[in-house]
This record gives sequence, structure tokens and C-alpha cells, in this order.
Amino acid sequence: MPTPVQPPAFSFDSFDVQRVEDALARLGPKWTTWSAMVLAQENRPMRVREISGRLPFVSEQLVGKRLATMHADGLVTRSDDRRGAPYRLSALGKSLAPVHRTLSDWSRAHLSLGTMAEAQRVEDVLDRLNRRDTTAVIQVLGTGGPMRFVHIAEEAGLDNGWARQRLLRLQADGLVARAGSRHGAPYVLTDAGQALGAVYATVEHWSGPITERRVSSAPRPIPSATRTHVGVPLGADGARTVAALRRSTAAPTSLFSHAPQPQPRVAVAVTARPAPGRGR
Repeated sequence: MPTPVQPPAFSFDSFDVQRVEDALARLGPKWTTWSAMVLAQENRPMRVREISGRLPFVSEQLVGKRLATMHADGLVTRSDDRRGAPYRLSALGKSLAPVHRTLSDWSRAHLSLGTMAEAQRVEDVLDRLNRRDTTAVIQVLGTGGPMRFVHIAEEAGLDNGWARQRLLRLQADGLVARAGSRHGAPYVLTDAGQALGAVYATVEHWSGPITERRVSSAPRPIPSATRTHVGVPLGADGARTVAALRRSTAAPTSLFSHAPQPQPRVAVAVTARPAPGRGR
């Protein structure tokens, strides 16, 4: 009998927390994924009103604001700056397809969300991950857990009150659990949390062009006396270094599946209404 192929393992201390959080900040705002997937599916320049027409549950004004942000972040381009000029995905935006697939696959494997449009599924995952210091806490636990609360806060360089809030949210999202019922029991990553290694690796790989563009356009390096934790990995010793520094300073059509209530004159592929918001 052939030996089953095991999925690749990803070390939690191998990725850069700040790069991942910067990338998630671009991908995480609500309706970014929906807008990107509409443009990917149509594969042509589209005006705001056309994109909004594919998303009947979002106002045209909100779609316009989201596209403007995506343009500033390099995810979409315009042929000119005239009012009403159409948008299309940039090369960076088109390269989101494997990121969206990875997020969707993780969700299907580890979350019980039922049937929903793939764009909504991806946005649900991003809602869980795109919260300040979530990546840092998960990396600390993935590298050194099980770990007690005070040690998590210390290793991640977080205020105790903020660390407690973040851990409570991670528990509610099914990414972190307590390793026992007694008071002070250490925290551990759930199976879903452990599986985020592959997600973070994919997001960081996608963020490469962003980092390269920043490096090439930087006027001069930041003086060492005021350098922040950007670019410092959280490894065995790296976590404490980050803590000290913080204290001192194109998607496939299937991604639009599961539309329960198609509406007249709107493409069936993108008519699924999103589930009630989880709150951001």
C-alpha cells in the first residue's frame, strides 16, 4: 500500500509577524475580497457601478470607497484618474488567487460554517486573522506553547489587559483553548490554530512584492535608535527582541459558488448575500 502523502509542515518561527499583519491589513477590510473576486471573474475593466451591480447587498458608495483603498494598496489599477474611470486587478491583485484558495481550504477543513459563497468564507477567515497582534500571539503559542497568560503577554510584548482581550477573542474564534479547567491553566493552539502555519506562509509569500516595493522606494533607512519591530522575526530569542522594541517605541469562478437567492439581472455567481456580520 502506498504511503499517504503528508501535508507540508510550516514552522511558526519561520515567518515575519509584521509582514503578515501588513498583508492581512490590505486583504482584511470588508468587501475587499468580494470586489477582487468580481474583477477576477469578469477579467476586464469595470466601473464602480458595474461592480456594485454584482454586489446588490452593498451600496455603490461603499464599493467606491473600498476600490479607492484597494487602488492605494496596489490591488487594482485605473487607466487614468478621471472621475468614473474603470478599475481592473493589478498584477498584485491577480496574484491573490492562491491566497484566497488557501484561506478557503483552511476554513472548510477547520470551521463549521455551513454553505456560503466562497468570497464570504474568505472574508470570514480574514475577519478572524486581521486583528492587531493576533499573528504575534498565535506565533508565540505555535513556537513555545502550551503557555500561561503572563508568559504569552511577555513574549508577544503586549500589555496584560490587551493580551487578555486578544486571547478571549482567539478562544471565541476557535483558534486557542485552555489546556485544562483549573484556574491559570495554560493556553494552547487548537487544531485550527496549528493549521494556520500554512496560511501564514502563503500570506507572507504573497506579501513579497509589497516588501520589495517598499525597500526600493525607501528614501533612507530608519536610524537604529528609533527602529521599530518591522522585519524582526519572532523566533526563540526574536520574540523577546520584538517585545523590547515594542515597549521602546485571479480567483477561479468556483469562489463565487453557493448563491442561495439569485436576483434578476445580477450574475448568479456573485449574488449570495453575506451572513450576518461577526463585528470587527
